[in-house]
Amino acid sequence: MVAEAMRYRFYTADVFTDRAFGGNPVAVFPDGRGLSSEQMRRIARELNLSETVFVFPAELPGHTRRLRIFTPSAELPFAGHPTIGTAHVLASIGEIAMEREMTSIVFEEGVGPVAVMIRAQDGRPVFAQLAAARLPEFGPPPPSLETIAATLSLHPSDLLRAEAGPQAVSCGVPFLFVPVRDREAIRRVRVNREEWERSFSSYWAPHLYVFAYDAELSGSSLRARMFAPALGIEEDPATGAAATALAGYLGVRDGRSDATLRWSIEQGFEMGRPSILYVEADKRDGAIIAVRVGGTSVLVSEGTMEVPDLA
Repeated sequence: MVAEAMRYRFYTADVFTDRAFGGNPVAVFPDGRGLSSEQMRRIARELNLSETVFVFPAELPGHTRRLRIFTPSAELPFAGHPTIGTAHVLASIGEIAMEREMTSIVFEEGVGPVAVMIRAQDGRPVFAQLAAARLPEFGPPPPSLETIAATLSLHPSDLLRAEAGPQAVSCGVPFLFVPVRDREAIRRVRVNREEWERSFSSYWAPHLYVFAYDAELSGSSLRARMFAPALGIEEDPATGAAATALAGYLGVRDGRSDATLRWSIEQGFEMGRPSILYVEADKRDGAIIAVRVGGTSVLVSEGTMEVPDLA
């Protein structure tokens, strides 16, 4: 006897963009109750977006919802664009009331409680900003510049060096930040999978975030691309978890000891999905004490999925 499939409602949104078909898409199931971990994994593989989010009732008082975030190949403890996108979706469909211009919520994620601020206009969400649950943690020294360059199909001279060079940082998900000379070097990046497997698959920060202080748009601070073969993501058009960790990389290199630092990041342009991420870091007495990342989102589609019982 074949078990009857359950029907689950889902929405998709494009995150870190103000128009459909830009930014980074995410699928959100606003009520994931009844789904097993294996069913969620299979749904994420079926949709094949960089992340799919399943929403559950919060477990602790004062929190808004609990989120489980899946890539096509793994569950994540934290991810930025799914957090921002889920806040936008839930606010758009009335699951989170927009009664004021600013609404503060808390999502429970694997990394811990993640505070999110949603800004509304005429009762509709127009911007969301998350506060990183973990402050930047700095990882071990990376492989050599020559190895990094070979993995990215670049020449070592394309990479910046010394204090301005590569460094591994995490705010829950570890990334290796690789600054390069200019947008032309950014454009030429191609991940050599064989070299990546040999040099980065077991490194503390296997996800590669390449950036240049050579933005295309006025008002932007830098241009970036992110590659995460370990997560089944060949390239990501907008990476909020990386943006929070990037604040650590950039913040410790800023000479100001007491300030709120701000950057705007261009990502996804080479993929034809332009994204803008707005990042802030608070420094007090030379230490980073808070990191935030935010942006706009667009609701794109809604549907239902019939999910079979895998028992």
